[in-house]
Amino acid sequence: MIKNGKFFLAPSKDGRDFKELFKQLAAAGAGRPLGSDGFPAGPWTPELLVEAISQLDSNRIGVDLRTVQLWFQENEKGISTANIRWLARIFGCDDPLATSEWQMELSAAQSRLAAKRRELKLAGSSVEVPDPPRTATADDETKTPPELVRDTDTMRPSPRFGLARRSEALFSGGSPLNLPASVFAGATALGFLSYITGIHNATFDRPDGVAKQVGFLWAPNWTFVFMVLLPLFCAFVIELLGFWKHEGRSKLGVQAGRMQSGDSWERKVEASSYTYWVVFLICLLFAGLFQWIEVCLIPLVNGGGNYAMDWGKLALVHPEVISVPEAILFTGMAYLYMCLCFYVFFVGLILLYTVVYDLWRLGEATKGRPDADQIEINEVGLRVLRGIFRCTVLGVLIAICMKIQSSYLTSSGRNVAAWLLSDMSSAFHGRNNVSDGIGYRMPTHFSSLLIVISACVVFLFASVRLRVARHFRVLLWKMAAVVGLLVAGYLLIGAFAGFSILLGVGLLLAIYGLFDPGFGQWRATELGNHQRVS
Repeated sequence: MIKNGKFFLAPSKDGRDFKELFKQLAAAGAGRPLGSDGFPAGPWTPELLVEAISQLDSNRIGVDLRTVQLWFQENEKGISTANIRWLARIFGCDDPLATSEWQMELSAAQSRLAAKRRELKLAGSSVEVPDPPRTATADDETKTPPELVRDTDTMRPSPRFGLARRSEALFSGGSPLNLPASVFAGATALGFLSYITGIHNATFDRPDGVAKQVGFLWAPNWTFVFMVLLPLFCAFVIELLGFWKHEGRSKLGVQAGRMQSGDSWERKVEASSYTYWVVFLICLLFAGLFQWIEVCLIPLVNGGGNYAMDWGKLALVHPEVISVPEAILFTGMAYLYMCLCFYVFFVGLILLYTVVYDLWRLGEATKGRPDADQIEINEVGLRVLRGIFRCTVLGVLIAICMKIQSSYLTSSGRNVAAWLLSDMSSAFHGRNNVSDGIGYRMPTHFSSLLIVISACVVFLFASVRLRVARHFRVLLWKMAAVVGLLVAGYLLIGAFAGFSILLGVGLLLAIYGLFDPGFGQWRATELGNHQRVS
């Protein structure tokens, strides 16, 4: 029978359980479009079924390949209520009445499978059912309501704490607004606390007669970074990760024709578990605890240290504004928040690297495919590259804010804005204010350099690994030029009079690149595609 141009089989209602029923329908190719000769196109495969379910108009999340593979395997795993709906639409050929009939038949078959499993357990059957691989899943039959089911039906056992999975869930679990809003909320809370304690706007008179603004709200590495740049970075990573997991990966996996359970996204994330732990320990211990002890705690307790005066040590010169115990508590909270935020930043970079590596591996399997497939592969690669470019730009801007604040504290400027404007004007009037600074220790220079290197390594890896079409290579060079200009501006902060001009040019190009990472080329490409279609 034919419905909507697809091969249709009516429910037999013969009392079979889900496994038996699904095996017959998959082998017959029920719900598949008819071939050019008018005959069924052949049996279903897990990849083809994943693609068909993902293309349903009301299915925004799709279905995980591992889940569909379990339906094909000889095991006792069933199907969730949410996926019964999608499978019924496939077998019902998107016909409302047929879909309703198949939904009732599949629900009944799933109930019979569950009853059979309960009988086997009660009877103490010794028949061993082959278990799926540990990394694949545990069960497709969840007890959660359908609205809580995301990209898989499986209930995964969690016998141990998985830092890699938990870290990835920060970006892919829940609402896309959760993580950026949490970062912004933490910075806002610190800003309110600085206002309450009185260190939000404070002036320090240096021994050389320079009055410097050292208030918390005047420090771009604590305000602009955590209120603007890092939330934007998280938002771009979440957007790219969501596209890759729920759209781009399924397209390339189906075209590659060999995306097995060992190639699942979760396996790729879990493979970097050691990296997540190393980064977590470095951020927590060195960037957080040890740096706080050396830069804030010891100077506040002993009254010394060869570090420039800032809001964290203001209690030493203005005890009437904030006491030493209050400063210790506030700086401890601030550095704990900072180290956790930078762990989130590096997790984002690790996930971007994983996306590029996964895309490259799947892309290697699509070599020699038809030109139509290659066009789609190039579009996926280009979208990934644009997202990584945005994240790289934001990473370098974060490092620039950190180094600007550190360099300003050693300079003769009254505040950050006045210092940059003075440097800009000095380039036109022949003055040199760079040598007016005092030689303090500046650990932020090193930490900001690590951020620049990490962000650029991910961008370089993406530029080398992704197969970008020839007419997009000009765009890649534009992206590389903007990143290179930003890195040059970062390295030359405070190196010569007028460095802020170079920094300003790079900043303008970076802002434009954040809004239009295609630098206008995507509009021309879309126009060309419409012309070819018409």
